[in-house]
Order: sequence, then C-alpha cells, then structure tokens
Amino acid sequence: MKTTRISLIISLLLTIILANFPTAAVRAQPAKPRVYILATGGTIAGSAQSSTQASYTPGVLSIEQIIRTVPGISQLANLTGVQVCNISSQNMEEVIWLRLWKITDSLFSNNLCDGVVITHGTDTMEETAYFLNLTVRHSNPVVLTGAMRPSTSLSADGPFNLYNSVALAASPDAKGRGVMVVMNDFIYCANDVTKGHTLNTASFSSPNYGPLGRIRDGQPSFDRTNKFIHTASSCFDISNITKLPATEIVYSYAFASDAAINAIIDSGAKGIVIAGVGHGNYNRPIAEAIKRAAKKGVAVVRSTRIQSGGVDTAAEEFDPAQPVSLNKSPQKARILLMLALTKTGDPATIQEIFMKY
Repeated sequence: MKTTRISLIISLLLTIILANFPTAAVRAQPAKPRVYILATGGTIAGSAQSSTQASYTPGVLSIEQIIRTVPGISQLANLTGVQVCNISSQNMEEVIWLRLWKITDSLFSNNLCDGVVITHGTDTMEETAYFLNLTVRHSNPVVLTGAMRPSTSLSADGPFNLYNSVALAASPDAKGRGVMVVMNDFIYCANDVTKGHTLNTASFSSPNYGPLGRIRDGQPSFDRTNKFIHTASSCFDISNITKLPATEIVYSYAFASDAAINAIIDSGAKGIVIAGVGHGNYNRPIAEAIKRAAKKGVAVVRSTRIQSGGVDTAAEEFDPAQPVSLNKSPQKARILLMLALTKTGDPATIQEIFMKY
C-alpha cells in the first residue's frame, strides 16, 4: 500500500511538471560546434605602450589572452586554442605553412573539430590563406583573421574580427566554401582577397570579384561562391612534401635591368613569376632572360603588378604560349606555381592548372 501511494505521488508530480514545463523533458541542448583557433601572432596579438600609439610590437599576446578579450565568443563554439608560433607575418616561413597544413589536416581527418580559425598578421595573410586553400583537402571551414590595430589600441579591431571568424567557422553554411578571410565584417575568398591599405581597418578587398559575403550580429550571409577548384577537390597532395620548389617574383618597371631575373635563374630556382607592368608586360632585356630560363628548365608565369583586371593570353609582343596568371596576383601566382611544379614542368599543363585554380 505504501509503495502504491509513493508511485502515485511521483506520477502526479511528473504530470504537474510536464503540464507547466512541457519542453523541459524533451528539449535537449544541441552540442556547440568545435572550433580550434591556431594562433601565429601578428598585430592581433600586438601591444603598444599606450592606447593611441601608432608603433607597437606584434606577436606579444598568447591565444588564451586574445580569447579573453572577446566577450561572448565561448557561446559560439567549444573553443580550443593552439599557439603555433608568435611572429609578425613578414617573417612567415614555409615550415610554418606546412605546420599549419599538418595540424589542420590532422584535426579534420581525426574528426577533432568542425572548423578552424587561424589568427595571422595581415601582411602575408592572403598568401597563407591561398596556400591552405590549395592544400587542405577537407570541406570543413578554415577562416583566417587578424587586425590592423594592436590589442592595446583605443579602437582595436581584432576582438570583433575574431568573434566573426569563430561565428563563420561554426556555421554549417560555411562548409565547402574553401578557405576564407574575415576582416572588417566581410567574408573574402582566399583566391582573390588582398590587402590594399597599409593602415586602414578597411584594408582588405577582392578587387576582381568582390567579397563572398558579410557577417552581421554573428550570422554569416553569402552573396557568391568560390568558382575555382579548392580544398576538398584540390589535386595537390603535400602529405609527403617537406620543401616546395623554389619560386621567386621579378618586379617589372621602366627600363628594368635583367640582373634580378638572371640572379634568380643562377640560384637554381624552379619557377619565376613576372610582376609585369600593365597587362603583364616586361621589357626586352627581361624577355631575353626568360628565354635563358626556358633553356634551363625554369618555369615562368606572367602576372601583373596592377591589382585589377588580371592577365590573359593576349600577349603584346612576347610568346603567347607562356603561362599567364589570369586574375592571380604575383604573390598568389607564386604559390600556385610552386604547387604546380610538384606535379609538372610543362607550360601548357601549368596554364591548365592556372585556369582551374
């Protein structure tokens, strides 16, 4: 009798609870996305002696210190910070690129996270982003971000850039879009993003295609897609590569000498990108040096120092069969050529790769 009465009381209590709180027993909290933040230093980790001082020391704060400056960021995702290095991005090295690739590949291959954010100095962020865009063969989002002002600045932009980047990396809608860069509320594609101002917080843009989208109130929205082959569809497998083929850039300008390009040829480089004037043009001394490069088996790709418009195969007075970078900047063309040279040295095949990637 006592047992029956206790059971009846428990049943009545459960009925009352479910009647007043009908969702309490059936609504489970969804698991938050898992996002790793790989920190490399840069201005976002920089510190100055005062909140208004223009000069500062980059790469001072740890990733744990940076995360603590961003209110509400832990509500977006379960975060794990990894300090890969702490440098200014002009000192970025090939070994760090390969390390970032290896960590990212391992995280995704072992299902340890849903998205990766990389904090990076802005000077070479577009190059690291493009390298990873070509080599991280996963569809999970990878987002790079940084800051134009140090953490101690009166109006530091790093905290909001990092918040938006985590929001993007945690979004299911970010999957399969390639490596992206988030700066100043905009989402940029790694293929064509570039830094266009030395100081302004609105420094980054995509001169030829425009941004992929934007972030507002922590919610990403997209206006276009990345039309080039990238990430999960990429043909570039660097799992057994410890050193990329040496590739350099030669800058073109009025009455430029052939000294730089000849020195590069003699150094044993495997590839050269010409940052030409106008539509990727260069003068006759450089043209003669390019012929010498071809005889030595050095691949040469024609690009331009101009931000918009790109370079197509309609050459002016030089060999139209020479590979061109299309809408790739010289620095992006160098990265693609390095990776292309791990597969081929044939100019026609290199041109096909530039058409697709």
